[in-house]
Amino acid sequence: QVQLVESGGGLVQAGGSLRLSCAASGRTFYSYAMGWFRQAPGAQREYVAAISWSHFTLYADSVKGRFTISRDNAENTVYLQMNSLKPEDTAVYYCARALGGGYSNDPSQYNYWGQGTQVTVSS
Repeated sequence: QVQLVESGGGLVQAGGSLRLSCAASGRTFYSYAMGWFRQAPGAQREYVAAISWSHFTLYADSVKGRFTISRDNAENTVYLQMNSLKPEDTAVYYCARALGGGYSNDPSQYNYWGQGTQVTVSS
């Protein structure tokens, strides 16, 4: 069973930065794509970014140029560096492991999810 544990959320002012981490269990982390999603109150879960097993990345238009996804396979960890944060970035952020090595913006292509970490951006 794969476990994903997010950390790094918190309260930050608009324009600030946060770095989210997601630690994964299992010995085959390196062979799977990983993704970050977010869900604001009353809204559907929204794709944020994804990284393939080979470190190719894909971003939602709303975060492109501000957020950076990366992974450290030696540490079984995926990161989301968030800069120039806006109040509309406020949400619970979830990391997820994909079904395979290729990245996707479709949540149905992910079968393991973390518990989420709250990010709140004040104006």
